[in-house]
Order: sequence, then C-alpha cells, then structure tokens
Amino acid sequence: MAACMRFTRRVWKSFVDNKGHDQQCIPNLKILSATPGTLEASLKIEPYNLNRVGTVHGGLILTLTDTLGSLAVATKGQFMTGVSVDIGASFVKPGGKAGDVLTAKATVTGIGRSLAYTRVDFYNAAGQLAAYGRF
Repeated sequence: MAACMRFTRRVWKSFVDNKGHDQQCIPNLKILSATPGTLEASLKIEPYNLNRVGTVHGGLILTLTDTLGSLAVATKGQFMTGVSVDIGASFVKPGGKAGDVLTAKATVTGIGRSLAYTRVDFYNAAGQLAAYGRF
C-alpha cells in the first residue's frame, strides 16, 4: 500500500505547510505506516509537550487524537479530512517524559458522507497503553 502511504504523507505535509497548530506543537511527528483505514505514527516527546509534573500533557494527546484521526481518514483517500465535531480521551498510564517516543495507532471506526469516527490508541516507551482518544 505504498500509494496510501504517499497520499497520507502528502496530506500531513499540507497540515505542516499551513504553519498552524500542528506545525507548532507536533512538527516532529513521523508517519510509520498507512493502509486504508489505519495509520501508525510516532512522536519524540519534547520538553514543550510536558505538563508541570514532567509527563506528557493531556492536551498533546487530544491534539494527536485530532490530527491522527484526520490522517486515518486520509488513508481512505480523503484529502480534505474535515474538522472535529466531538473529541475525547481517556488517560490510562503516563505517556512518557522528554526524550521518550510515544507511538500511536489510529483507526477509522466508521465513515459516512459527512462524518467520520476514529479511535487512536497511544503507547508509552514501555509499550503500555497510555491513553486512547475518540474523534
């Protein structure tokens, strides 16, 4: 599915080229794989991604839920992935500290003419489920 990966990376590049929130908060996001309906990515945690106790900030998880959910929709061939109408996350374990790598798997759970639904699972450096988001 090399074509799916190329297309999804092109969509991600359009997010970054926009120089908005994604470029400011998660410029080092790496797309590891993309197949129709599923995306895997990683992010090296930087000091600006932390909360005041030194672990991944919940806002980072929500940002990634939004962005990776959109990119999962892109794996289905949608360049314009829309905007979020409802988003949430549950936090299970600490996501990591500066220097760790947070990995994620985003899956399209449903898609219609005007709405899409996704789930994003986040894993800390120990491979433990740290959080999951819904979009």
